[in-house]
Amino acid sequence: MKQYPSSWLKGVSLGEAIACELRLQIINGTVGPGHILSENGIAADFGTSRSPVRDAMKTLSNEGLIRLERMGAVVLGLGLKDVEELYDVRYLIESFVQRRLAGTQTDALISRLRQTIDKMELAAKHQDAVEFSYQDFSFHEAIITEAQHARMLHLWRSIREVVIAVMLITTKEVFTMGEAKISDVIDKHRRIIQGLESKDADRIEAGVRSYFADSHTTLHHSIPNS
Repeated sequence: MKQYPSSWLKGVSLGEAIACELRLQIINGTVGPGHILSENGIAADFGTSRSPVRDAMKTLSNEGLIRLERMGAVVLGLGLKDVEELYDVRYLIESFVQRRLAGTQTDALISRLRQTIDKMELAAKHQDAVEFSYQDFSFHEAIITEAQHARMLHLWRSIREVVIAVMLITTKEVFTMGEAKISDVIDKHRRIIQGLESKDADRIEAGVRSYFADSHTTLHHSIPNS
């Protein structure tokens, strides 16, 4: 199965593409905590020079996934507690931006969100968990961007790469649970739209709280507890 949709990697540098692959391996536990990453080894694996590997290593270090040392990099990993904290940050961002949108005109946004749900349904029909996760991610990012809050957008961008990797992993887990679970995920996104349509800040907040409570349950089935 492909790891990332082509639309996600389109236009990214080689260093960013390498970081995406390593990030996914670290978060899903394929490369566990304590593992030593070698620039030469990674360069050989990807058939490239060491320069883009260094860029990838710097990115992963900034994300707290590895610790750079003289002889290479030590994998720190991302355990369940780390991911739960990541989702706490997501909740703070999304509850804020959605409440902020309660007093604004959101017709164009809602139209885009409905189109995204259509794409999620198509991906589900074709059992394409990778594309489904990308559309899921795009749904949430569209809402965050629409709020036009520079500091919240900056905070979101600081975690977005790790978020998409986690979503790839959790979505694959969801797809093993059958059609009913997939439909439930899609329905959760419809309820977010209904909250935005209501323009009621309290209803929106309740919807976001419910969404992330369910997401925490899925995390416990998908992420290594390290």
